[in-house]
Formats: sequence, C-alpha cells, structure tokens
Amino acid sequence: MITKLIVDKNDGLLEVDEGWQHSPLLRIGATLLSYVFHPVFVPVYVIAFLLFIQPFLFVGFESKQKALILAQSFLMFTFFPLVSVGLLKALKFISSIKLKDRKDRIIPFIICNIWYFWIWYVWRNLPQLPSEAVAFAMSVFLASSIGLLLNIYMKVSMHGIAMGTAVAFLIGLSFQYDLSFGLYLTVAMLIGGAVCTSRLILNNHLPAEIYWGIATGVLAVLLANIVV
Repeated sequence: MITKLIVDKNDGLLEVDEGWQHSPLLRIGATLLSYVFHPVFVPVYVIAFLLFIQPFLFVGFESKQKALILAQSFLMFTFFPLVSVGLLKALKFISSIKLKDRKDRIIPFIICNIWYFWIWYVWRNLPQLPSEAVAFAMSVFLASSIGLLLNIYMKVSMHGIAMGTAVAFLIGLSFQYDLSFGLYLTVAMLIGGAVCTSRLILNNHLPAEIYWGIATGVLAVLLANIVV
C-alpha cells in the first residue's frame, strides 16, 4: 500500500492512500480485461451465447433471424451507448469517455437507460422471441436504472453491474432448465471474478463499489423475472 503526504488548500499535510501498486504486466492484463468485458459488450456476449453456443431458446430460428437479433443487441447495448458517450465528450458534457468521475456517469446512465428500455420494449412485442431474452433485456435496463440511483451515493462499478447481471442470468437459466450448464457457469464466474479483480488492480474502485455493483446485477435479474 502506497501512502503519500500532500499539501491541502489550507497549507496543511494530508495523507493520501494511492492503493496497491501492481506490476506493469498485471496492470496491462487488467486493462485488457476491462476493455474486452466492458459493460457495453457483456450483454451482447450473453445474447451471442444464447444464439450460437447454447441455442436451446432459439430452436427453429433461421440464421438470418439470429443475425438480426444479434445486430439489434449490438446496436442497442453497444453501438448507440458508445456513440452517445462520444457525443457527450465532444460537447464537453463529460470530462472523459472513461467516466472516472461519479458526476460524469449521470447523463450516460440516463441515455443508456433509454436504449436499454427501447430494446426491451421492442423485444416484448415480438411474440416469437423467447421470454428469457426479453427478461434479460429487462434485467439490463433495471440494472442500469438501479446503478443510476446508487451513483448518487457512490461510484458504483459498472463492470460489477454487468458481470453480476450476466452471471445471475445464466445461473437462473441453469435452475430453470435441465441442462449441463456447469462448464459455462464456471467460465462465467471465473471471468466475472477476473474482471472485478481487474478493477481493483487498476485502483478504479473500492471493494464496496464492486460488491454493490454485483449485488445490483443480481437484484435486477430477480426483479426482471418477477416483472416479465
């Protein structure tokens, strides 16, 4: 743990904790994980998993239909949120696209909620779409909404929210269907743990912010299964 003394505005000495200092190689790996499993990508990974790796929910769907669903997921969960944040930065509504400051996250949370609500609303009106996919879209929307509220009090981890939602959703599917989900759940939990740990390695969050993020994702999945 590295601690430094700095001079505050009253010319007094202030002790500042900079957190654990990890090796450059470990930080590079943590940074890579943070980008690959960024919150805007995780929902698309889950949908792709359901479409192509374990397509039991989409039996009878043609390749074009699956591609359309994946494209909708990418547009609403990834593309439009990224473009929105980019525009906010260009218009100087936020100081950085990395959203390191808690106040910078308010408007992106609100805008993402609009996109997440839209895809849930569209999917719920498509009778051929499995209810589980609709429930997942609702989970993402609820997780983002709860995250917005928590952001008032802390810089809750968006990575924690995303991984908590994804893992909790897959665990719910494993209970609902008699399938061999053991390997997939193990991989999902390992990835979730690695991603959340990477946020601590990079000193982007306090442990409590990670835990609250994960809890938010789990709560959102539980609520979505009640609502849908």
